[in-house]
Parts: sequence; C-alpha cells; structure tokens
Amino acid sequence: MKYNSHNLSTLKKDGETMDELLGGRLVVLQKEKGYRFSLDSLLLASFVRLKKGDSVIDLGTGSGVVSLITAQRKECGKVAGIEIQEELVDMARRNVVLNGLQEKIEIFQGDIKRIEDIFGSQTFEVAVFNPPYRKMRSGRINPDEQKSIARHEIRGTLRDFLKASGYVLKRAGRAYVIYPATRMVGLLAGMREAGIEPKRMQMVHSHYTTRGEFVLVEGTKGGREEMKVFPPLVVYMESGEYTEAMNRIFKELSALPHAVS
Repeated sequence: MKYNSHNLSTLKKDGETMDELLGGRLVVLQKEKGYRFSLDSLLLASFVRLKKGDSVIDLGTGSGVVSLITAQRKECGKVAGIEIQEELVDMARRNVVLNGLQEKIEIFQGDIKRIEDIFGSQTFEVAVFNPPYRKMRSGRINPDEQKSIARHEIRGTLRDFLKASGYVLKRAGRAYVIYPATRMVGLLAGMREAGIEPKRMQMVHSHYTTRGEFVLVEGTKGGREEMKVFPPLVVYMESGEYTEAMNRIFKELSALPHAVS
C-alpha cells in the first residue's frame, strides 16, 4: 500500500495507534483510548451505492474512515467530511494526508445542526452517516467525551442528521445510514419527515440465531413509496469466524481500485 510514510513522524501523535484497514489498503490513526471506529463503519461504507462523479458528504465523520473508504471508489467524486469535535477533525485531516487523498477529501469542523453555515442547499448527490444511537437518558454515559458524543445524542440527534441530509442532498440524492434495529421505526418515520423516502433496507445480525442488531437503509430525497428489503446480513458463524457474506464484503472493499496513485 502507498501512504505518506516520510511524514509519519509528524502525522502520528502520542497516544495514537496506526492501524491497517482492508488488508493494508488504508492506514488509520486512532486514539489508543477514546473513539475508535467499529465494524459499523465498514458495513455502512459497503452499503453505499455510487454513480460516476457523485459528490459525497460524510456527516459526523469521526476519524474519517467512511470518507477514506468511499473516496477509494473510482465512481466517487469529491468527499466532504463534517465533524463537531476538534480533536477528531484534526485526526481525520491527518488520516487524509497519510493516505494521500487530499485531492479527494476535505474535512470540515462544524455542527450538523447548522449545516447551512458551511454548505449550500442541494449540494451533494450522496450523504452517509452513522449517528449517535442512544438517547440522552438511556444507559450509562461513557466518561470518555469522544465516546459519549459518538454514542449518545449529546451534540446531535437522529432527527438533526436527517434534517441536515435533507438540506444538503440534491433532488433524487441518496442517504445511507446504519442504526440500531430497536430504533428502526423512528429511523424510517424520521426519513419520511425529512423528505427522504426509504428505498433499500437490510438487517444485520451478529449470528444466525440472534435478533437483528442493526439496520442499513438507503433513502432517496423526494423518492416514491416502495422499498426493497434484502436478505439479512449475518456477521459471525458459530465458530466466531466471519461468515462468507462478511468475507465477501471485506474482499470487495479491499479490491477497490486506488482513486489516487
């Protein structure tokens, strides 16, 4: 893989790890203790469908993982990531440089609740987001600020993310989201409220015998009513190894052509 190794000493900071992603296609800086990306990001990135030249906005980009993966696709145009936490903005920007994707990705610091301060309306063809999924008074708030903001609706609710998507998406633009299955009704209702019609859906199960944990949904701004429900995606076999379907996802993501040589 190619990355900005000559600048690594200035890009990597104390208390951070440098982890390979997708068989070494990408390298990601993360906090040793703090916010770290999870499998959710890979599932979301693999669910996104792109048309040639699509511009993409990654709402709540975190350390930039979904933006990095999406930008690798040859169909992808420019990618904008927006993140409210200054430390994560800095990390995402360094990850962009580390992977040589400065010509494809730009990271912005800002609040999605005030997205109009940064972007005009109807600016992007695609919006992706993995919003905080726990309500403020549900469960213990993690003492780590990065984790708590990523997991709980402290700085932005699902409705805020959907409203921001509806604002920045062009007519017939697509929104992609991963969200807990237990809150699926609220997600689908919220998408319609934001003018984004759910069009594709897939449940994610940890094992064949367990209940659905997450739901992946694609919606179209101003789309007509009709949704395709795909077969469930199961992550692990009884042995604890990844299923064939998951290995196929990893293989497809790892085989993405480099967008930047």
